[in-house]
Amino acid sequence: MENITIKINGTEVSAPSGSTILEAARLANIEIPTLCFLKDINEIGACRMCVVEVKGARTLVTACVYPINEGMEVFTNTPKVIESRRKTLQLLLSIHDRKCLSCVRSGNCELQKLCKEYKIDDEAKYDGERIPYDLDVSAAHMVRDNNKCILCRRCVAACEKVQNIGVIGANERGFSTFIGSPFGMGLGETSCVSCGQCIAVCPTGALYEKDYTSEIFEAIADPEKYVIVQTAPAVRAGLGEAFGYPIGTDVEGKLAAALKKLGFDKVFDTNFSADLTIMEEANEFLDRVQNGGVLPLITSCSPGWVKYCEHYFPDMTENLSSCKSPQQMFGAIAKSYYAEKMGIPKEKMVVVSVMPCTAKKFEIGRDHEDGAGVPDVDIAITTRELARMIERAGIRFTELADEEFDMPLGLGTGAAVIFGATGGVMEAALRTAVEKLTGEELEKLDFADVRGIEGIKEASYNVAGMEVKVAVASGLGNAKELLTKVKNGEADYHFIEIMGCPGGCVNGGGQPQQPGYIRNTVDIRGKRAEVLYNIDKNNPIRKSHENPAIIELYETYLGEPGSHKAHELLHTTYVKRTINK
Repeated sequence: MENITIKINGTEVSAPSGSTILEAARLANIEIPTLCFLKDINEIGACRMCVVEVKGARTLVTACVYPINEGMEVFTNTPKVIESRRKTLQLLLSIHDRKCLSCVRSGNCELQKLCKEYKIDDEAKYDGERIPYDLDVSAAHMVRDNNKCILCRRCVAACEKVQNIGVIGANERGFSTFIGSPFGMGLGETSCVSCGQCIAVCPTGALYEKDYTSEIFEAIADPEKYVIVQTAPAVRAGLGEAFGYPIGTDVEGKLAAALKKLGFDKVFDTNFSADLTIMEEANEFLDRVQNGGVLPLITSCSPGWVKYCEHYFPDMTENLSSCKSPQQMFGAIAKSYYAEKMGIPKEKMVVVSVMPCTAKKFEIGRDHEDGAGVPDVDIAITTRELARMIERAGIRFTELADEEFDMPLGLGTGAAVIFGATGGVMEAALRTAVEKLTGEELEKLDFADVRGIEGIKEASYNVAGMEVKVAVASGLGNAKELLTKVKNGEADYHFIEIMGCPGGCVNGGGQPQQPGYIRNTVDIRGKRAEVLYNIDKNNPIRKSHENPAIIELYETYLGEPGSHKAHELLHTTYVKRTINK
């Protein structure tokens, strides 16, 4: 592509033809502030924070959508530009609930940061009529506070263009515009799947997960309760960001140490139940292949994807694996096998899960998620909630010495940890299924074809004389594309992995939030996923069926994968839902 030369603040910059001023400026390491801009999905020039002067133009232009042309001269920080940005911020604050001290995003709010940089006083310069909004708490996983919304529409873009769901949008017009669901419905009344991608991109405190940290502190303080915690693979790849570590830092040891200091009776790892999931899911796959079951088999680890399937592809719920997610399998085993082994009444046990996913809050309340006769999991919190707990407890996370998870439910393999990255469940399942089918040990454990952050990946493997065709999709927009091809007979697979969030759990709606600039310029998903693949590579056990704790569980308690007892504890059912948006 031909390059164009322009001047920005007097310095020559070369950028590809078709670039915007914002893109050209970033190539020259010049940062122009934005609020509404998200690359490829929300390039609308609405917030006016990115305005710049262009020589010869009669008005200021928005850098995020204004194309460059040969010889253009741009000025990004003139008094006129700075004053315009200041006025934009003052106008935003005039209708903004400025209770920053109590806001969950205080200190990590893009609006707050810009107000500090542009020296905007706490008192709004423009104070006039404001429309008060009630909080929308109807969804199981999140709260919408339109009193803090700046109408950037980033949440709308994530819901509609990335996830292809579109249950929120701009309602009313002019001064009365607000973001919400159609016809006055609460979010919980719609076909929202609880993925939390809207929360992940929100620049302010207008969207946030329902916080259950106080309930955990109360349970830990109750001497009658035995409180155990499990933590998902992707949490160790994201938690460090909340404490200043670079994106892509493995904090597994500090994570275990922090959980122990918080006072949990036992600190376990969801990697254990990820291995258990593979045992059950691989068995289910082989059973369907060998006995004429419904194919393709589709994974069921992602609750956002499962709910999406129930709403938007209800005729394919038979394709879903009946396996519970690792979160729920862990709870079922904790309250049966582990409770019996330790002599702890299951009614006194509180199982807490730390997840990168907001949809886990919905999942724990689903039907048939009570394998031991009590809820498998009692409280599900996000990575962000855990970070807040650590801070509130006064734990100096960065100074902690690494510790290990407790046994036996803290032992996981390399196959388990890659569950957190798109393609990881597929790869882990293939490591076990291929060895079970062939009866031979794999020479190479890495199934590179299903790795990477691409939205849709396909591969074919010859296994024991049979061609096994697989596909992987992450992000519900990609899931829709893939499944539509399957329904229309345009694609044929034996096994499909789908994750609700783009890139998989490492990019879950409950992970630490990164500002728009980072989201637009850094491969967050890739850096976090690399953490998990490195842990896998260095793990002495890399196949789920070789986990000694899992082997003992089957030998002493479950019998074998797919047994009656395994089905009672580890499998679930689905419902066909309607679309409501």
